[in-house]
Amino acid sequence: MSRLLARLACVAVLSVPALSAHAEIVIGVDVSTTGAAAAIGIQTNNAVRLWPATLGGQPARYVVLDDGTDVSRAVKNMRKLTSEDKVDAIVGPNITAAALAGLDVLAETGTPMIALAASSVIVEPLSDPKRAWAFKMPQNDSLMATALVQDMKKKGLKNVAFIGFADSYGDSWWKEFSAAAGADLKIVAQERFQRTDASVMGQVLKLIAAKPDAVLIAGAGTPSALPQKTLLERGYGGVIYQTHGIGTLEFLQVGGKDVEGTLFPTGPGVVARELPDSNPVKQVAVAFADKYEAQYGAHTLTQFAGDAYGAWMLLDSAVARALKGGAKPGTSEFRKALRDALESTRDLAVPNGVFNISKEDHQGFDERARVMGVVKNGRFSYAGQ
Repeated sequence: MSRLLARLACVAVLSVPALSAHAEIVIGVDVSTTGAAAAIGIQTNNAVRLWPATLGGQPARYVVLDDGTDVSRAVKNMRKLTSEDKVDAIVGPNITAAALAGLDVLAETGTPMIALAASSVIVEPLSDPKRAWAFKMPQNDSLMATALVQDMKKKGLKNVAFIGFADSYGDSWWKEFSAAAGADLKIVAQERFQRTDASVMGQVLKLIAAKPDAVLIAGAGTPSALPQKTLLERGYGGVIYQTHGIGTLEFLQVGGKDVEGTLFPTGPGVVARELPDSNPVKQVAVAFADKYEAQYGAHTLTQFAGDAYGAWMLLDSAVARALKGGAKPGTSEFRKALRDALESTRDLAVPNGVFNISKEDHQGFDERARVMGVVKNGRFSYAGQ
């Protein structure tokens, strides 16, 4: 009897590492820690460094690659992650153009992606088979655009001018904002600029000539500060709005006093501690804020860090459910099960909202994922209801 017990004990000891190795979940992460979107990518990478070493109760390994804010390099990274690293899912990229370019990789390999870029075109229309594998963390532009329009109307503004990036980010914002404005808010001018422009004087002069009550700048990161600084330089005295894409510390540093008073929609995680106790994500958001700022310092939390940590929370929930079906990580069957589990996520609170994802909606946030923020004393602050 003692020999039998000894043999069983030996088998049990040997089987533990074998099971753990077999159950390892591998997640690929593509971020822009260098290049034009580095201010966003660095915040993402900071949050990834805080991800726990498990997903769904199983060991997890994260393969993180920098795409340099280059679309072709992002696609190359995604191909490496799927073909060489055999990842079960991809988190990222940070920019819309890269996420769109990677859709073919997702479809070819049957790999789910949780994008960290904002535009709804990443996940719409879902009738496109390639987008069946695409999910995303940031709020859809339509959700944020309606928040802006509501605030403008509340303030009694009648005329607004628009200046946005001359790319898919600006295109998406123009589409959603112009639709949300409707008949009650007149858009009197529309201009575009490149992320790398050194001057937007010509565009700003046209905006001011239209005499708008407010100007919406639809950009992301530090390039968004240029139109605002130029508007003030030329004496514009109206209200200035930005999108949730400004949520980087570098934007505050580059903008300085010129961005004080800027109004913008944001995920609740950015202003977690200032939220009323009734906010449904406050508890989760504050917990992450405490964790993040303990590592990186006070007042360092941004929308992008919250999105990246929310991606881990979403995967943690989905992986636990996908494993119940018996599919083994590293297989096409498991990637399909994980995709289906992501699509059936219900009432999951993350730092920037509450997820209810479905076959009709691969973003899954509602009004609980947005609040109005304001730049105050060089920080992102809660602007109230």
